[in-house]
Amino acid sequence: MADVDQEQQLAKSRVEELRSDINYHDYRYHVLDQPEISDGEYDELVRELSGLEERYPELITPDSPTQRVGGEPVAAFGIVEHPVPLLSLGNAFGEEELRAWHKRAAGLAETDKFDLVCEPKIDGLAVALEYREGQFAVGSTRGDGQRGENITQNLRTIKSIPHRVSGKDLPPRFEVRGEVFMTKAGFETMNEQRADAGEPLFANPRNSAAGAVRQLDPSITAQRPLDCFIYALGWAKGGSTPASHLKTLEWLSKLGFNINPHIRKYKSVGQVWKQCAAWGDKRETLDYEIDGVVVKIDDLSLHERLGVAGREPRWAVAFKFPPTQRTTTLLKIHENVGRTGSINPFAELEPVNIGGTTVKMATLHNEEDIRRKDVRPGDTVIVQRAGDVIPQIVGPVLSKRRKGLRRYKPRETCPSCKTKLVRPEGEVMRYCVNPACPAQAFRRLEHFVSRGAMDIDGVGEQLSYTLLKDGLVKNPADLYTLTKEQLLDLERMGEKSAQNVIAAIDASRSRPLSRVLFALGIRHVGSETADLLATQFGTIQALMDASEEELAAVPTIGPIVAQTVHAYFEDKQSRALVKKLQAGGVQMKAAAPATRDGPLSGQSFVISGTLAGFSRPEAEARIRSLGGATGSSVTKKTDVLVVGESPGSKLEKAQRYGTTILNNDEFMALLRQHGAA
Repeated sequence: MADVDQEQQLAKSRVEELRSDINYHDYRYHVLDQPEISDGEYDELVRELSGLEERYPELITPDSPTQRVGGEPVAAFGIVEHPVPLLSLGNAFGEEELRAWHKRAAGLAETDKFDLVCEPKIDGLAVALEYREGQFAVGSTRGDGQRGENITQNLRTIKSIPHRVSGKDLPPRFEVRGEVFMTKAGFETMNEQRADAGEPLFANPRNSAAGAVRQLDPSITAQRPLDCFIYALGWAKGGSTPASHLKTLEWLSKLGFNINPHIRKYKSVGQVWKQCAAWGDKRETLDYEIDGVVVKIDDLSLHERLGVAGREPRWAVAFKFPPTQRTTTLLKIHENVGRTGSINPFAELEPVNIGGTTVKMATLHNEEDIRRKDVRPGDTVIVQRAGDVIPQIVGPVLSKRRKGLRRYKPRETCPSCKTKLVRPEGEVMRYCVNPACPAQAFRRLEHFVSRGAMDIDGVGEQLSYTLLKDGLVKNPADLYTLTKEQLLDLERMGEKSAQNVIAAIDASRSRPLSRVLFALGIRHVGSETADLLATQFGTIQALMDASEEELAAVPTIGPIVAQTVHAYFEDKQSRALVKKLQAGGVQMKAAAPATRDGPLSGQSFVISGTLAGFSRPEAEARIRSLGGATGSSVTKKTDVLVVGESPGSKLEKAQRYGTTILNNDEFMALLRQHGAA
């Protein structure tokens, strides 16, 4: 009995501690818009509290964070009472929890024969918009679910929120609910502007959107790149409204509200799970942040029957993706040397688990990035990992910064060969200019054999280091003179492994010119630029003989890239490397004859967004088959921008430059016109 009492006392103590922590973080998130922990870490606190309250229901109190929605509204804005509460959704963190929610809902509904609607869970600020006689009258935040802040004037500045709507059987009064967000492109542009002005950077688009909407001066809100998706009808008085959630969204779309184009209806929870998993893989293709998928029962009559449990509706659930952000301590800033001599700073972190992966290192890009973010060794920092992208530091948690932490000071000499570093005018990187730098030789070899370049399987980081250390290889061309006997002399190299390495090297001899150009590691020449150069010139010799003017004349190749490529092939060591690769049997021709003539000859195309009917590489291949050139970024030399779904910032650039813009249908018509559809 004593053990039980002690266990309950420990649980009570932990519950009080969790409530205190959650209340503190709620205040920083909902009121100050300055969170100190990531969403994933916050969710873990709430889940632990919910679990303890479920085990010890006698510990539940009305003021527990599990019984309310958000933070207290700020009185300075004016308070709006919500006629129907804005509830917070329960979370499901995997297939098992998603199916458990569906089973509970089916049991209460006494049927599992209902359709489900999936919609991306926008990571923004929830708002309620009331319309009277078709006129936008009052806009408010979620607040604590019962009362929110009056931000009507701020919301009027968002272009996607209509000031007036009209339609058949329009209710005299009704409310729609949505999510205000900031696009990724708009967020990056805004942070660049803030950095130029010497202002602190925002940590992420969600905080930026929340901070922008909750300004006492609407003119500040108007300057921020905000958008809004409407996701539900909150309530309506009079008029006629549809009987299903999806039909309601379609009706709202016809009235002029901005509805997310990715909302879909499904028949089973199995289909829903596949959709949730799919969005976890493709979330990075969107120009706005999503942190999960909202799943709702489509039949609105079931919403009334199922009702609410605590602060959460039983007819909906939020499937949450594994967390992509965590907070941890920045232990030290190191530098390594890239294949082009660039000095690349990176962070050593207190190990932290993000989405199932332990992260110990994170990129810091360059010294300008460190200066803008003002991250210092010893800081508590927000670390982000999305998909397979290298972890990066989003920024410091300034409220946790200890006194005396020193700013990062860029090093003056190469960490590998101690050569004095140089920083070219107009660039953000420092460079080691010593061509014999051991670190550069290693990085060049590592890049040359990588999958996107010559794809020499078996020659990884360790073997590359050993080959250079033992003097068997001094540059990538030496790989093609290696023998199996030389490899067998190496420690831990067996007969089979040596044979596989030699076979992989031999197979790489037939890689197309575009892969060879990328493998050479020429500055500013990524895989797309390498493909473009190979297509335009056809052979390595034609490219080496090209003048700087001829290179600059290639569509989407700017003067900086032209100068860099020309300088590379003018260098004696570079020419000697190419000659040695040719002697080793490496192919130096394009995969197919260069297409110079065609109906689109002389025109440069860029594709932005998702096209219907085929992938971006397929679309680019059709353009090139007609003589056109393709690029990855919009410049003044771009002739045509093809826009699909969610085009992003390239559209804005094209409009600024006066570039011709084709939508999906117009692009298809162009291809059909020339027989390439």
